[in-house]
Amino acid sequence: MKRSAKSQRVCWWFLPKLTRYSLTLLLSALMLADAVGATPRNWVLPPLPPQQPETTQPNATRAAAERVFQEGQQLYQQGTAESLRGAIVKWQAALKLWQQVNDKGWEAIILNNIGFVYYSLGENQEALKYYNQALPIRRAVEDRKGEATTLNNIGIVYNDLGEKQEALKYFNQALPIRRAVNDTGGEAATLNNIGGVYKDLGEKQEALKYYNQALPLSRAVGDRRGEARTLNNIGLVYYLLAEKQEALKYYNQALPLSRAVGDRRGEARTLNNIGLVYYLLAEKQEALKYYNQALPLSRAVGDRRGEATTLNNIGLVYDLLAEKQEALKYYNQALPIRRAVGDRRGEATTLYNIGGVYDSLGEKQEALKYFNQALPIYLAVEDRKGEARTLNNIGGVYNSLGEKQEALKYLNQALPLSRAVGDRGGEATALNNIGGVYDSLGEKQQAIQFYNQALPIRRAVNDTGGEAATLNNIGLVYNSLGEKQEALKYLNQALPLSRAVGDREGEATTLNNIGLVYNSLGEKQQAIQFYNQALPILSAVGDRGGEARTLNNIGNVYNSLGEKQQAIQFYNQSLLLSRAVGDREGEAVTLVNMAVLERSQGNLQQAQTHIQAAIEIIEDLRTKIADQQLRASYFASVQGYYKFYTDLLMQLHKKDPSKGYDALALEVSDRSRARGLIELLTEANIDIKKGIDPKLLAEERRLQWQINAQEKLLSELASKKETPEQVLTNTKQKIQDLLKQQRELEVKIRANNPEYADLKYPQPLTLKQIQQQLDKDTLLLQYSLGEERSYLWAVTPDSLYSYELPKRQQIDKAAKNLYDNYLKNPGYQGVSPEETAKAANELSQLILKPVADKLGQKRLVIVGDEALQYIPFAALTTSTKSADGSDYKPLVVNHEIISLPSASTIAILRKQTTGRTKAPKTLAILADPVFSANDDRVTGKSSNVANNDIDQQLQESALKRSTRNIKRSEIQRLPGTEKEAQEILKLVSPSENIQAFGFDANYNWATNDQLSQYKILHFATHGFLDSTEPELSGIVLSLIDKQGKSQRGFLRLADIFNLNFPAELVVLSACQTGLGEEVKGEGLVGLTRGLMYAGAARVVVSLWNVDDEATSLLMSQFYSQMLQQGKTPAAALRAAQLKMWEQEKWRNPYSWSAFTLLGEWK
Repeated sequence: MKRSAKSQRVCWWFLPKLTRYSLTLLLSALMLADAVGATPRNWVLPPLPPQQPETTQPNATRAAAERVFQEGQQLYQQGTAESLRGAIVKWQAALKLWQQVNDKGWEAIILNNIGFVYYSLGENQEALKYYNQALPIRRAVEDRKGEATTLNNIGIVYNDLGEKQEALKYFNQALPIRRAVNDTGGEAATLNNIGGVYKDLGEKQEALKYYNQALPLSRAVGDRRGEARTLNNIGLVYYLLAEKQEALKYYNQALPLSRAVGDRRGEARTLNNIGLVYYLLAEKQEALKYYNQALPLSRAVGDRRGEATTLNNIGLVYDLLAEKQEALKYYNQALPIRRAVGDRRGEATTLYNIGGVYDSLGEKQEALKYFNQALPIYLAVEDRKGEARTLNNIGGVYNSLGEKQEALKYLNQALPLSRAVGDRGGEATALNNIGGVYDSLGEKQQAIQFYNQALPIRRAVNDTGGEAATLNNIGLVYNSLGEKQEALKYLNQALPLSRAVGDREGEATTLNNIGLVYNSLGEKQQAIQFYNQALPILSAVGDRGGEARTLNNIGNVYNSLGEKQQAIQFYNQSLLLSRAVGDREGEAVTLVNMAVLERSQGNLQQAQTHIQAAIEIIEDLRTKIADQQLRASYFASVQGYYKFYTDLLMQLHKKDPSKGYDALALEVSDRSRARGLIELLTEANIDIKKGIDPKLLAEERRLQWQINAQEKLLSELASKKETPEQVLTNTKQKIQDLLKQQRELEVKIRANNPEYADLKYPQPLTLKQIQQQLDKDTLLLQYSLGEERSYLWAVTPDSLYSYELPKRQQIDKAAKNLYDNYLKNPGYQGVSPEETAKAANELSQLILKPVADKLGQKRLVIVGDEALQYIPFAALTTSTKSADGSDYKPLVVNHEIISLPSASTIAILRKQTTGRTKAPKTLAILADPVFSANDDRVTGKSSNVANNDIDQQLQESALKRSTRNIKRSEIQRLPGTEKEAQEILKLVSPSENIQAFGFDANYNWATNDQLSQYKILHFATHGFLDSTEPELSGIVLSLIDKQGKSQRGFLRLADIFNLNFPAELVVLSACQTGLGEEVKGEGLVGLTRGLMYAGAARVVVSLWNVDDEATSLLMSQFYSQMLQQGKTPAAALRAAQLKMWEQEKWRNPYSWSAFTLLGEWK
């Protein structure tokens, strides 16, 4: 199994931390720079009270009030959270005293100042409460200057709350007052603040307009301090416009002004901002130079907020320089200061950055601890951008831990938030990381779609590091799709970008991935060269998870070169690191690789230990994915592990047949099959919407409405020849996005259902439990097709036999030859029964000959694998001796044949149906629907009547899309089906049946609750299996009513899942109803699954398009054997097929073997 082993050793690598890392820098730096520029607090807190009005109150009270006010002022100047709260206490005491002497002027000042302190502590609502008390008093005493100050301050609070329009409303009230009272300095401050709002709204040119009005006013009044701050803010806008040199120009004008007026606080903040620009220019040492000038200045003037800002930003530089411990040192100095001064937003930012360091060090739980501390603070201060980016990072950590569903939960919260606040960088990051999750789940096309949305945004916002990350990820997808040169094209674009921004971690990631591609191209030395460039960088930057994966990849190369000892050394190093950082996916990959290596050296027991540990990890990770489709995708991506384990156990069995390895191999094989179906059936009896929040149900209805609208639009667009292909593609993508949202909502609904929360999924059966499902007349045949060899297990209640079969390719070729060229050949054009028999015999020799002596005349329960799922075993043979097939005797002569998706499925079906009250009546039958207004049965001929039923229009558009996908130009009438139905009805008394023919064979009849009263449901009509868009699979019923008007007639797969069919048997007497989308590990996913979920104990379906007359005859015989002879459905189907085979006209298996029974055989 060397080829399989080699493919398993490839480690696909997505690194969300690369993306997340650049995000951290932007978030922290922008927030801090913004705080420096946009809040001109020197305009807020007046240093001296205004002229006091005359009063008759005792001077002693006034003196006490002034003294307490000054004490509060001293506490305020200390700048700590504790001292600020002390200032509030003092000022509240002073407030009461001023109220006693009825000094409204002072009362307004105190209220304003208390409001400002609450604002400084991040308690915005409390700040508003005090400002709103100050404002009417200032108006009452006609203190217009004070009124403007308070209006300005209220505007600042609303700005911080993100209510930008409300902020503008107050600033625009303050501005004319300041002009009216000739407060030019105040006018400049408010213009400056309006500029800040427009900057936050992304209207950068409008921001510049206001800043450029403020600037000459500050100059005119000689307010060099205000001038410096406005210059600083203009620099900030140019920084946001990515015009970094222009930003530096303004910062460099602001800096000497701040120095000249002795504004050391302003000087420190401008130095900080200059450092920020150099940081983003990737001039890390230059950035450190300015930060190190800013830091002592902030300390000297007691600007503890500014000190914390600069400490945080120094930490960021060391973070990017990969000096993680140094970064932590500075972050840990910044954090307590931010807490002390009550800077909650800054506290959240530093917590966020510390989380990022621990994430990059591979300490995921520690990272989560810090991110989860930052998140509620961002929520509390209503910083939606910070909230979105933290959600993104938490999602990234869960992805690294292998918890994909949890990762998507957080990322899908981050994406709309980023869009809502106009954070395009954050939006691109979330898109990139969602793509990464889908990539790791095996959903490559889905991943590419998200990466391709992220890439142009990253370019638009000049996020070079992020651009490199996304290019890297796209390259990885192309590598996994086998497009190696395309992969190299993207990776070679990523590498110089990572180097240009000094992102050593990103550089190492891309070097590793280029090595990965060269390894898969067979260029081993080239691969080693790139891995060896990546490894020391990863080690230097402390990325232990990345280091583990590169060590694993180097091990792969040495393994393929035959240098086994070298390989095992690298694998062991990789394993230790993966475990240390909690990278369970990486651990599983390395364990599989070690298992492959040990087996190649003949160390089968050691190989078993490794692969068993890997499978246990996979099983655990699988349970953490709530979305059924994503869980199936993930399981499909790891099927190779189960195949390897199965093969290894069978090799151990060959070596020592007495140890029961063959039984364990059967169990592992069954464990890898139809797990999604087993879990679906387990939850079939739960009403997942019971007791659910009405808001979730409303959201469900909204999504369905949007899906319906897009489907209708797609149908209209597709019917117009002039519609561009891109428009069709975009509309289809919108539908897929909405369907994904619908699945995510279903996960949320289930998570809120107490019954669902208590649900325990059954484990696949052990050999003993499988045997307990069988009786002495039944033989289970379970197949597993492998790269180098395949296996068959034959199981009875008291025995197990196992056989080695030829490799997959050989069996696949024979199976496809039989199915494609003979069995599904309508009218068997140019094919004789003997030629079909010969093809059947070729396959039978490969898969049945070894077990022929065990078959006897037993009932055969078949669990097929891959191509064998399409094969009707009833048509195979064990008795043909002649080469020309002339003595062909099919299995159906001596055996009932039942199919199952897995051995474990029967136990779940029995659990579902045991104790269930059987329906009181016998048969509900539907046949010969009316598909066209041109049908002879239509007499009204009013097909041109407009149809305004939106639901009906949507169903029609879905049916049209499905017919296009399966390349059907028209839906033809099945005239033989009514005859078929009438023959069947002769066997059932009128009181025991219900029937629907022609116009009545419609959607309303098929979905009526009355059908739950019948043991047998029979649908004699077309079934569509759409593998392009599986949600469009369904059963076609009457599309036209008696007046020639269209009516709803497409019973889609989703509708079937919602039906209540507790029937003993459901028969789909239609074309290819047993097929579906083939999903690795799940088998054929189609109508059968929906009907079993709806409650059917058994389903009879077809594997190809069958002749109408032949089907009618077969069905008449089938029902006769069941209803008159009292046979079980399985025995009746066998008898009917046998009678057809015995007739010369119908002897070819094409005519009788298409129908197969799945489910219960008793």
